[in-house]
Amino acid sequence: MKRNLLLVSVISVLLLLFAVGCSKNEGSTTTASATTTTTAAAPSTGVHITFLNSKGEVQEGLEYIAAEYTRRTGVRLEIIACGAGEVPYTKITTMYTSGNAPTIAMLDPLDVQALAEHYALDLTGEEWTKEVEGLSTVINGSVYSFPFCIEGRGIIYNADAIESYTGKEFDPSSIKSTDDFRALLEEIRAGGNEYPVFIAKEDWSLGAHQLGYVYDTYDGTTEGAADIINQLKAGTNPYDVERFNQFLDTFDLLMEYNYGHADPLGVDYDEGALLLAAGEVCFWSNGNWAWPNIAEGGGENDQPFGFLPFFMGNDESDFANNGMQAAATKQVMIDRVQASAEEQQAAKDFINWLVYDEDGQRMLVEKCAIIPAATNNAFKPSDPLGQDITAKMASGNVYTSVFIAPSDHWSVMGAAMQKYLAGRSSRDEFASTLSSYWTSQN
Repeated sequence: MKRNLLLVSVISVLLLLFAVGCSKNEGSTTTASATTTTTAAAPSTGVHITFLNSKGEVQEGLEYIAAEYTRRTGVRLEIIACGAGEVPYTKITTMYTSGNAPTIAMLDPLDVQALAEHYALDLTGEEWTKEVEGLSTVINGSVYSFPFCIEGRGIIYNADAIESYTGKEFDPSSIKSTDDFRALLEEIRAGGNEYPVFIAKEDWSLGAHQLGYVYDTYDGTTEGAADIINQLKAGTNPYDVERFNQFLDTFDLLMEYNYGHADPLGVDYDEGALLLAAGEVCFWSNGNWAWPNIAEGGGENDQPFGFLPFFMGNDESDFANNGMQAAATKQVMIDRVQASAEEQQAAKDFINWLVYDEDGQRMLVEKCAIIPAATNNAFKPSDPLGQDITAKMASGNVYTSVFIAPSDHWSVMGAAMQKYLAGRSSRDEFASTLSSYWTSQN
């Protein structure tokens, strides 16, 4: 997550993409800016395929799409939810063991990498690969996944709420460092809101989305994230990693102004969405995937929500302080082992429908509130978080790293983050836990 010559090349892909971002979603009324080719899915009446969804906030949207796809094609498409708190890798491996593997599975990049060679169908020859170049899971030159969406994360703000406490117009571009952010928080506190920040307690949020900044901001690339992880595996002291110290400095600042300061583990994710939508808090460190929750809590598309970077120190020229992460963070694979040839073809047809059928394109964006990864999808998100990310992508103010960690990283390190958030461990103890975690991976 980042900026350098490599980023420039990746951004060029993402710019085409935008034309390219866990509860519920509502549709919108965006209109495509360009005409797309509508192609009917191959008729496969009577076929039943399943889709494991690990992105909980789009469950309702996917169920709507599935019902519509079934109505149009006769293919019964069933959406299986990965429950709140369930580890997607554990869920799918259990399904394989029981002989009930999903035909299609939406997973994190590491999970697809771990499963691909043994379980995933080779999708190298699919036409849509040219629409998502550089964003799929590729192993030994073969494509094993379709990138479902582009997601980004940072510190979500509610500008109306900020202005109600500061008494002046909010200019997000004026906040360029941790110290700038601290000054803004102090101003809001002086204006009457003592705790204007919400921190979600969930282990997946803390262990993946928050702690992940240590890796993703190393140099803004997935390769850089792997580099710093390898250093930690080799025994590098986390205190010798600048990003570790910067991350905890900013996280400490969020904790100082945390709405749930009296009982940090006593508030849950959905409460954060409600509080931000109502303007009772001004900030929530999260990603654009939170919009369906915020909308359900009362947030409107025309309200001034947006993103600040998750600040890493006070160097205003640092790419991490000038942008936010935006990458293909969810990948879709098709089962090669337990699905029949007819089911595999039906799964391919469904992906092609999402990529090339105009209604499929529209519903993917509108019903799931995502930023599509396919370059040919001209529909744009109507929600303010998705719009802010696409604007930042267009201006080059994003970094594209997706850190790859073992499937237990979010649960183990998420629990350590919860302990730190609750004041039950020191910075030294947290650093020791992080060090022990990575050295144990050798």
